Amino acid sequence: MNVPHAEKHRIHRSGWLRAAVLGANDGIVSTASLIVGVAAAGAEKSNIILAGAAGLVAGAMSMAAGEYVSVKSQEDTEAADLKIEKQALLDHWDEEVEELAAIYRSRGLNDELATEVADQLMKHNPLEAHARDEIGITSELSAQPLQAAFWSALAFSVGAAAPLLSVSFTPPGALLWVVPVIALLLLGCLGAAAARVGGAPPLRGSMRVCFWGMLAMGLTATVGKIFGIAL
Repeated sequence: MNVPHAEKHRIHRSGWLRAAVLGANDGIVSTASLIVGVAAAGAEKSNIILAGAAGLVAGAMSMAAGEYVSVKSQEDTEAADLKIEKQALLDHWDEEVEELAAIYRSRGLNDELATEVADQLMKHNPLEAHARDEIGITSELSAQPLQAAFWSALAFSVGAAAPLLSVSFTPPGALLWVVPVIALLLLGCLGAAAARVGGAPPLRGSMRVCFWGMLAMGLTATVGKIFGIAL
């Protein structure tokens, strides 16, 4: 007996994974950079915590709003395209069948098989067939604004909380190296975990986010040190 061959694909994770990774990465980098910049300016510890907390709340709301608006725009575009396709199926059925068959011929099917496949799919669910093969819209990859906004805001808050909490147990004089070290450790773990979930090499993902994190914190600390103000 042949055992069914099962493949574990990861593309269905792309929506929430992208929002979560982006949110967590931004939460760690922006909050740690903010803390380092304010600390480099010589601010008191209470002011550093206040700035970090404000950055967490503002950043989480900004990420949620940004993700919702951008993904909602994508959803609106998808809906508009589906509306156009639905009307085309009503007005030009034969042309739509031939259009679908032409797509399958371009992918390697012979004329007879391409026409047969198009006929069968048009009988089953014509809008779904054209959405998937003509426009590129699938249920797995379709836009989900609320999901993206939720995961982005939640991940940002979790990511931002770590460098903010580290301020409470770190002496003021050590903030400029303790916070960056903690942030880089978190970024490394985040990059590796995200890469592993997405099926990419963990080390490459870790190095990628750590590089940008170091750059952001370094520039912010430099600005804070030069101008001597809490940014």
